[in-house]
Amino acid sequence: MAIGRCRLGPPLHRSRPGRTACIGAVAVPALRGSRPVPRDKSLRAFDFEANPSIDPATVNTLATCEWVKKGEPLCLIGDSGTGKSHLLIALGTEAAMHGYRVRYVLATKLVNEFVEAADEKQLSKTIARYGRVDLLCIDELGYMELDRRGAELLFQVLTEREEKNSVAIASNESFSGWTKTFTDPRLCAAIVDRLTFNGAIIQTGTESYRLAHTKALAEQAQAG
Repeated sequence: MAIGRCRLGPPLHRSRPGRTACIGAVAVPALRGSRPVPRDKSLRAFDFEANPSIDPATVNTLATCEWVKKGEPLCLIGDSGTGKSHLLIALGTEAAMHGYRVRYVLATKLVNEFVEAADEKQLSKTIARYGRVDLLCIDELGYMELDRRGAELLFQVLTEREEKNSVAIASNESFSGWTKTFTDPRLCAAIVDRLTFNGAIIQTGTESYRLAHTKALAEQAQAG
């Protein structure tokens, strides 16, 4: 869901001239994407103690949004349940609160949209629309294999944004495993290059604190 003009609800803060911090139709502290996401995905709600792999100082530096101002990329890499999507949404929300235009989308939905746009001869218009946002947040990159056409279309939008506007991605695969998603090795290398050049990489680890939390609750219930 793109951040655009908002008629419902108060703005999150005083925005820059010509911009708005509204997210979707309602000004709430969360990004609304191609699927519902919990509203409380703020940095304040993130449990750094539950995942010592993540450095709070690094995240707090990213929260200043200087990287968005410079058009730099961000990669969040780690297994399921390690906080990737939470941080992606929370940092996107921080950018929105700083007055930047932000769009959150799942990787598969983004690629499908490009394929449909290409079939309808609207690809240039669609890529340009994505190119105008200050921060494009792509979630769940690496969960499904993309055919060559889909990968090439994704590469086009990344090239359109390179060193001009930021891209932040969350992936469950390390870069060495991206050949499962992008089966052409050269194209895979080019995409990794676009997403890492002058950017920040946060490794969220392999141990799911979401699963650990569930187990802890179950143990408490049994003990009670």
